[in-house]
Order: sequence, then structure tokens, then C-alpha cells
Amino acid sequence: MPRELVSHRDGHVYEFAPEMEPVYEAADGESLTIETIDSLNGAIQTDDDLLDAIPEEVNAATGPIAVEGASPGDVLAVEIEAVRVTEDVGRVLTAPGFGLLQDDPEIEHPATRVTEVDAEGTGSEGGAGESGGGGASGGSVEFEGIDVPIDPVIGTIGVATAEESVSTLTPDDHGGNLDTTDMTAGTTAYFPVFQEGAMLAMGDSKAAMADGEMCGTGAEIGTEIDVTVSVVEDPAVGLDRPLVDTGDAVKTVASAGTLEEAVELANRDVVRLLAHDHGFSRTEAYLFSSLVGGLEISQVVDPQVTARNAIPSEYLAVPF
Repeated sequence: MPRELVSHRDGHVYEFAPEMEPVYEAADGESLTIETIDSLNGAIQTDDDLLDAIPEEVNAATGPIAVEGASPGDVLAVEIEAVRVTEDVGRVLTAPGFGLLQDDPEIEHPATRVTEVDAEGTGSEGGAGESGGGGASGGSVEFEGIDVPIDPVIGTIGVATAEESVSTLTPDDHGGNLDTTDMTAGTTAYFPVFQEGAMLAMGDSKAAMADGEMCGTGAEIGTEIDVTVSVVEDPAVGLDRPLVDTGDAVKTVASAGTLEEAVELANRDVVRLLAHDHGFSRTEAYLFSSLVGGLEISQVVDPQVTARNAIPSEYLAVPF
């Protein structure tokens, strides 16, 4: 059965809000292909194109997509089956007042490097834009004569918020600009549902990006993303923030004003999951998390920072 294509041309958002109008309604369990544009809407095409400031409208997220049957208190599962780059260039750049080293006088702000993308071999079927798997793909991004493997990442992905509107530049409990390298092919992401239909949207993909996203971008690029969406009704464990199952590990994902606050939230979420899975007390789950958990940094450059706590799958099962 062919997948429905939902494109940024059909609709996209620059904020996640409690009230959102869907561009498409998906059935529970439906498989889709989602087409995204690069985070800067094609404005950067050469090294001479500079970003003097972060635009008010950035990280266009294709959607929102309503999922039939999703209600507040449920969990939305998004199986990410493939992420394919659809352009032959990416963009890595700095902007004034943005990035981890934004105050370093020896680093140019703004600066741009357009990266050539060789997507041959991307996915199991071949080149960019064709059907097939994603993740580490055999293609490469060229930076100053150095080849970096293509490993496409969805930078912004989330659902309608509970109360306040949140820019697609900012991550929070609904997801949003998580810039998390685990949001890639072969993983399943879980989101708390705050509004009817969940209202899923995604974009801001990168052909390659390191944990931390230090300069403020990866190799920004357009993509096609194959996903299957499904609703978990009355979950055995409530979900307050995103969760990712990579197959090898279950990772809680949390965003907050400081890294210390983010890792605390991620650890609290892990404690609750471990207590449920093993019948531990909260104290036992906390102690066990210190034996098997692993704190990871997603990004440190957005209005809120994002971290995750990874538990190997042998110690924690997804409760959904």
C-alpha cells in the first residue's frame, strides 16, 4: 500500500501550540512519508550567504498531522523507518548571539560553509530521495576536503503543547527542537499526548550532526522521512516527556533551562520507568540507575538545553 506523502508545501508550523489545525489526519497505525525543507527555508546556498541573526521563523516543521484516536494522557509512538536527504548540499553556519562559543572573538559570527553531499548509496535502494533505509548510509558530507559520513537526523519533532505556544527553535516536554541524534532511522520515538489528535510535526533535518550541536547547526538539509504512527491508549506508565527506543537502549529525553535541570528530569523519568519494570522502590530504582544509566548531551545551544539518560535494553523494556 503506497504511503501518503505529507509535504512542507501542504503546511508547516513555526511553533507548537495547544490549538493546531492539521494538514492531514492519519489513521492509527498508518505509514507516511513526510517531506521537509531545510531549517532556513533554502535561504543559504553559498558560503557568501550569511545569517546575521536567527530568523523569527526558523525550523519549519511539516504538519501538523492529527492521528486518529489520540487523546490527552495517551502516548504517540513514531517509528522512524528511514530518513533520506533530498538535496546535494548541506549548510553549517554560525550566527551572532547563537552557539556554544558565541562570545569567542576568534570565531567568526556569522560564518557559513556549504557542504557538498554525496548521497550515493543512501538507504537500501540507492541515492537521495529514493525509497530505502536511512541512518548511517554510506554517503558523505564534504567539509573543507574532509568526508563525514551521512547519518541523517530529525532536528525538530514534537506534538501540540499542553498550555503555552512554543517556538520550533525551543525544545520542551512536547518535543520540538530536540536536536537529538537518536531521532533517526531505526528508532521509535514516544511523545506524551496533550491534545486531541496529538498533532505531530517535524523538520529541521541534518545530513550529519554531532551530539551537542556546538556551533548551533548540523549540516542543515531537506529530507524525506518514512514513519509509522500509532497510539498507545491508557499507557501502563505515564509519559511526561519524549522517550526514544534505539533497539539497544531506552533513552529518556528532557529539556530545561540548564544542563543540570535537564539531566535531573531525564534521571527522574528513568527512575519511574525502572521502578515499574523491575518492581523497585524509587530508592532502589535511583540506585540502579547509577549503575546502568548513561547521561548524554543532545544539544546545548537552543533557548533550552536537551539531555538524555540511556539505559541498555537488557535492563529496561519500553512499557508501551
